[in-house]
Amino acid sequence: MSIQSKVLATVATLVTVGGVGTAGVLGTAAVATAATSTCGQTCIDIFSYEFGNHSTPNYILDVQGQGLIGQPIILSSASDNNPGEDFRLVSDSTVATLYAAHMVTAALALHYGCIPKVNFPDCFGQTKYAVNDPAFQIEYAPGGAFSGLCVGVAGTAVQGEGVTLQSCGASSKTVWVVDQYDQPVDFFFHGYAPAINGSDTNFSQPFVLTFPQSGVPTDVPSPQLQVDHLSGSTHGWPPILNYPSINDNQLWGGDLGPA
Repeated sequence: MSIQSKVLATVATLVTVGGVGTAGVLGTAAVATAATSTCGQTCIDIFSYEFGNHSTPNYILDVQGQGLIGQPIILSSASDNNPGEDFRLVSDSTVATLYAAHMVTAALALHYGCIPKVNFPDCFGQTKYAVNDPAFQIEYAPGGAFSGLCVGVAGTAVQGEGVTLQSCGASSKTVWVVDQYDQPVDFFFHGYAPAINGSDTNFSQPFVLTFPQSGVPTDVPSPQLQVDHLSGSTHGWPPILNYPSINDNQLWGGDLGPA
């Protein structure tokens, strides 16, 4: 079973936990109310825990304006007739697999995709134990058609950098890592977790997908998603033993498209 299937079938991958055994992270096939019918069940509605949940996501990822490189990513009211909200997970795999494919750096893989005696002699990154987080790209797919453009950042992640459409597969900037070990224990079985940008170079406070604290989705103009330092703290243990206090605007979930 692919990581995408695990994530979407059990709320387990835009937001997962621990090595690769996950059980409550990115999405379940709950009552979906968005994604166009032409995109269908292969699409995923990604939402912020700050404004919704799997039963009622309320506001989901949307491309502001035309689907071009550099277009801002925002949250819009969930709709089944807005192709700007059509996204698919691609390259859905693990950090270790994407490292082997030269899509992420060794430093990122050491922290989030370490397999001792396989891709590294030993693990000294996120924890002293092996960890291989789910990782993927989020491709814009209006009406179900692949665009070759993915959700990412234009440059190496820095505090407050805007999230935009970028060419898929061109670099680690369009890769997102489900931050399992920083997932609050309260949400381990409920499908919400932080998503680290693949270009991250700060492993004590990684840059994660964030909705700006100063706004709400209905503001005009719509607030652009950004990458910010992960809030809260963690001791590098699996969520069941870990009690980080991650802000709601950095916790994400996902549901499959139209039921």
